[in-house]
Amino acid sequence: MGILGIGVDIVHLPRIIQLMERRTPAKLAHRILSAKELAVWNAFRAEEAARRTRYLAVRWGVKEAAYKALFPLARPTWKDFTFHSLSPDGLRKPMLEYHTDDEAAFSWKLHASVSHDGDYVFATVLAETC
Repeated sequence: MGILGIGVDIVHLPRIIQLMERRTPAKLAHRILSAKELAVWNAFRAEEAARRTRYLAVRWGVKEAAYKALFPLARPTWKDFTFHSLSPDGLRKPMLEYHTDDEAAFSWKLHASVSHDGDYVFATVLAETC
């Protein structure tokens, strides 16, 4: 197994809030979330604005970091990735799926880690060959 790349990203929550205000939360969500992620985001109540914002910020950061880890071997789009948070029971680590038809990508494994504190989200993605 070899490392293909490492990507990191820092997201400032006020930036995501500005994007949500400029485009509307739903338009931004449709732009960056995969179908699975969008279903989860849509299940949040409108009154849960902070939760919806953090959900988008985490996915933004993870996907930016993943792109950095895979470029130039791949040029994925926002919707090519689905990030799954830690499972409610704590038994499944966060994971990142890459949806592609590129056969080379089937031998890649992506590891994702996210941390958030206050107004910041920090994401790291490590891409390796299997």
